[in-house]
Amino acid sequence: MTIRVYTTTWCPDCWRAKRFLRENGIEFEEIDIERDDQAVQLVMEKNDGKRRVPTIDVDGAFYGNPTIPQLAGVLGVAV
Repeated sequence: MTIRVYTTTWCPDCWRAKRFLRENGIEFEEIDIERDDQAVQLVMEKNDGKRRVPTIDVDGAFYGNPTIPQLAGVLGVAV
């Protein structure tokens, strides 16, 4: 499973999502959209023109700012 987490440094929802992934031993790649113009364009494309973070890509399926229970469900992890 490939997971990419599109984030910003100031986003508390990003911090929560990354903490959840780490606590559950789930490997992910973090991409800061403030440092990557292509990443911000991708995030906006996947979120109806909004810079919604975190946007999480799980094997090509994109989730814009999912709740922890939603993210757990996608990943098959108990909350």
